[in-house]
Amino acid sequence: MISFLISVVVIAISLFVISKLPLGIDVDNPVAALVAGGIIGALNGIWGLFPGWFRAANAIISLGLLPLIGSIIVFGLAAFLVEGFRLRWGIGSAILGAIAL
Repeated sequence: MISFLISVVVIAISLFVISKLPLGIDVDNPVAALVAGGIIGALNGIWGLFPGWFRAANAIISLGLLPLIGSIIVFGLAAFLVEGFRLRWGIGSAILGAIAL
């Protein structure tokens, strides 16, 4: 549980820093960043439930594209669910944000 909370705080700080870059990501306040960090951390944790050999095989076969697409979807879903966390340019901002995060 402590590692999840640390992950949420680190993701929230990262989101707040990324929102200051010209990537099209807007975070209104630190609370929105914390909630978005919790959602991103929880949804990325679901990916961790799969066995390591399965994740590695998917990453190797797709040349890393499948985990990136999963991160883009999670980033966009967090922006959809959290009020105060917006993607200014839609999927373009989600792609840049997932790469930066």
